[in-house]
Amino acid sequence: MVLLLYTLMIWRMVKIMNLSNETVSVLKNFSTINQNLVIKGGNSISTISAQKNIIAKATVKETFPQDFAIYDLNEFLAALSLFEKPDLEFRDDFVVITENGSTTKSLKYWYSDPSVVTTTSKEITMPECEVTFSLDNSMLSDVQKAAAVIGVPDMVLQAMTAGKAVLKVTDKKNSTANDYAVGVDVTNEDGKDLPYKFWFKVENLKLLSGSYNVAVSSRTISHFVNSNVNIYYWIALEPASKLSLIHI
Repeated sequence: MVLLLYTLMIWRMVKIMNLSNETVSVLKNFSTINQNLVIKGGNSISTISAQKNIIAKATVKETFPQDFAIYDLNEFLAALSLFEKPDLEFRDDFVVITENGSTTKSLKYWYSDPSVVTTTSKEITMPECEVTFSLDNSMLSDVQKAAAVIGVPDMVLQAMTAGKAVLKVTDKKNSTANDYAVGVDVTNEDGKDLPYKFWFKVENLKLLSGSYNVAVSSRTISHFVNSNVNIYYWIALEPASKLSLIHI
């Protein structure tokens, strides 16, 4: 009996956890990509957009004790915000949220059926990348802000001279659209000075705030790796990128 009680106590301790501010920030970011989320047991979480053009993956400080699905991640985060220091106790079909282990206030949140939740288990292997560059937090913020101010939907990484490119937000369908551009230092694959125009949709740059190391491939995919947080994104390029590789 004593052994059974001890085992149950250890099981309960393992199944109770709290989330760091960093992990909550990651979940908030993932909610902008997809409101659905399936979390697997362990410390890795990932999401994919409904259009399947953005995949994000993060390694977090916590170890989740089991698999579970959330249909509305924003609602789940709002539930957490009802508590100053939420403790999460994972049960088979739901999680119980309490205030720092106290039973005076609690919230039962039911898991979703995984079959109705969009998820990804596919591992992405990046193809050969023609261009790599560093994108610091201020530049990323400025580019996104400029796109919102002048109301344009597209961003292009365009070759200029050897080792130099420009990041420009504009409307590629409107030749008289306003645009905003900043210069960036780039590294070309094998030192080749290739002409290119790599197009992104600004709305797909759903990145956690921070600086990034970016790799771009002409096979219409890019990889953004956060310099400070263990989070990375694969973002699809626009089809026009293919057509612009051989001339500017």
